[in-house]
Amino acid sequence: MQASRPVTVTALGIAQILGWGTSFYFPAVLAPPIVADTGWPLSWVVSGTSVGLLMAGLIAPKVGSIIDRHGGRPVLAVSSLLYAAGLSCIGLAPSLPFYLLGWILLGGGMGTGLYDAVFAALGKLYGKDARAPITNLTLFGGFASTVCWPLSAFLAETFGWRSACLAYAALHLIICLPLQMSVMPPLAQSPFSEPGPVEAVGAVAAERSAGTSPGNDWPILLLLASILTISAAIGSIMIVHMMVFLQERGASFAFAITLGTLFGPAQVGARVIERLFGANYHPIWTMMASCTAMLVGLTMLVGGLPLLWLTILVYGGGYGIMWIARAHCRSHCLAQNGTRR
Repeated sequence: MQASRPVTVTALGIAQILGWGTSFYFPAVLAPPIVADTGWPLSWVVSGTSVGLLMAGLIAPKVGSIIDRHGGRPVLAVSSLLYAAGLSCIGLAPSLPFYLLGWILLGGGMGTGLYDAVFAALGKLYGKDARAPITNLTLFGGFASTVCWPLSAFLAETFGWRSACLAYAALHLIICLPLQMSVMPPLAQSPFSEPGPVEAVGAVAAERSAGTSPGNDWPILLLLASILTISAAIGSIMIVHMMVFLQERGASFAFAITLGTLFGPAQVGARVIERLFGANYHPIWTMMASCTAMLVGLTMLVGGLPLLWLTILVYGGGYGIMWIARAHCRSHCLAQNGTRR
């Protein structure tokens, strides 16, 4: 029996909190103790995130194809296993190469278990009705930093960073794997039978190759891709070094962690506002609002304004709706290209 949509979103949302918190948000808190304990260069330690993101990007097309053919269940199962393997490898790493190997495995978990993969899985499961579950899922994901930054600090200070990694690996096996398997049915039991997102992309590609012309869309698509890439890169750099930046502004480590807990509510609050009003305007305005808020937040941080909490709220809000803007812009472009003759 298929779980209800609120149960499905809640289960997947818990997995998203742990998924983001133990990968993308990982170095912000755990990188300093890793450097202090091992003597590895900070630049190499935080570069693990780049290694993971690269791996996630490389496998993304294959992941989409597998979800298209088999549904999200096998992909999400593999994600939990890869997360556990990657975090275990990092926690037990005797040297820097083994640490980076752990990030390759972790990148596999990111590519099979974070937003893009789960969005596709929900699309395959619910079809045209997937928009609301996808939006609701991002509200859970927004709390990853709020939950995992303080938890990581506690685990690292109490048991050490290696034990923290092993504890997170266990959580992926004990919590995330059962939750995701309990709500994601095998493809044969899925109540939805129309083409999912990946099939829709294939249909558009087939239509265009059959005789439609892309016209002069490529400059617009190139501009959009550049904006999405640059904003995501800046966002990644800020998250990885957030604690360092806040401490450079005079905040103690404990106060920096406290300020960091505001990042999640800022994301979620902005996403709620976007959900309430976003249907009334073109998605490009969401992207513009995201870039503007992130720019203002960065300016406040660099400019030395004393209200660090306000800086976090403004930047976090812009970063939060960036993911919504990315999804909506891609969907809008796909719809436009698919209907143009």
